[in-house]
Amino acid sequence: MPLRHLCPALALFLVAALSAQAADWPQFRGPKRDGVSTETGLLQNWPDAGPPLVWTATGLGGGYSSVSVAGDRIYTLGNKGNISNLLAIDRESGKVVWSSEVGQAGGNLGCTPTVDGERIYALGQAGDLVCINKDGKNVWHRHLVNDFGGEFGGWHYCESPLVDGDRVVVTPGGKDATIVALNKMTGETLWKCPIPTRETQAGYSSVVVAEVGGVRHYVQLFNGGLVGVSTDGKFLWKYEKLGNNTANIPTPIVVGDQVFSSIGYGRGAALVKLKADGKNVTAEEVYFKQELTNKHGGVIRVGEYVYGDTDDSGQPFCAEFKTGKVMWKRKDNQGDGRGSVSVTAADGRLYFHYENGVVALVEASPSGYKEVGSFRVPKTAGPSWAHPVVSGGRLYLREGDRLYCYDVRAKG
Repeated sequence: MPLRHLCPALALFLVAALSAQAADWPQFRGPKRDGVSTETGLLQNWPDAGPPLVWTATGLGGGYSSVSVAGDRIYTLGNKGNISNLLAIDRESGKVVWSSEVGQAGGNLGCTPTVDGERIYALGQAGDLVCINKDGKNVWHRHLVNDFGGEFGGWHYCESPLVDGDRVVVTPGGKDATIVALNKMTGETLWKCPIPTRETQAGYSSVVVAEVGGVRHYVQLFNGGLVGVSTDGKFLWKYEKLGNNTANIPTPIVVGDQVFSSIGYGRGAALVKLKADGKNVTAEEVYFKQELTNKHGGVIRVGEYVYGDTDDSGQPFCAEFKTGKVMWKRKDNQGDGRGSVSVTAADGRLYFHYENGVVALVEASPSGYKEVGSFRVPKTAGPSWAHPVVSGGRLYLREGDRLYCYDVRAKG
């Protein structure tokens, strides 16, 4: 029934409910795993002191997990002692509702949880993959090393699980089960896919979905490079120029039949074009650009351009997606932000979270780096590496064992 046929109060309620649902950020890099929010009506400039602080959540533990936002809860991971915990936080007050043990800590990183209805999926740093319900009770548990012979690098595991239909897809690494799919309700193994490469360690990236020529499949960046795997667990394609690196972290960007993927440590980024032939898919390089190297702050696409930090230098870039042509790079005198930059985007603006705690609002434009507001988040221990999140008109910034919530809605 059209909304105009409903009573005004009910229509208003439904609109608000639909808006709240659309404003959720239920997994790493948002609903589409691209780091871009579809929200509008946000501040286009910030006052000198930054947007108003709504609340601060404390006692979350260490690590660099970002947050997922769904319904009335926010979810993140934090380390206390040698244990990694999944925490649920009240969205309105910032109070911790519950904390549930995931497994052994290690590497001090921390995945971002994935919310699917009444269940939350999280991967601990030592390989504990858990499904926990909204009350904080464990539903099932698998271990990527013990159950699948998984192999990880020096910073252990730091992947955010992908929930796709009836399954959870993760990357244990290793020669026998490089990527696996599990039944999301029970944790039962649906398939295991070995990737034919010499380097089979898991990276720190997260799986995304691609579809080309009617072939829907999974794309992942791991230590062996960029790969594609069918939804029934068959190896499809690989691009090895991005492999054999110290650590592969940024999540790939899929746009139609093209995949953009960047890696750090001075290596660079590539755009590959996918082509389907029946059930088979091949990948062909469009370009490889060393100047688009990105370590762990991530790269996002807004319109025809991509934005991200140059490695972890604190010099964000803008480049044309189709060609890799660099349009601009920030200079040190263009703001107070220093060190590695993580990024998200919303309502025509970029949100840059610098390692030194400075957060800058920047025009998403190829014409140049232009800040339209900045402020410094109160820091705790360690660098500011957690990715920023914009959801429901609020900006969430994780700093060590604290989470800050700011109101970024335009007023009036």
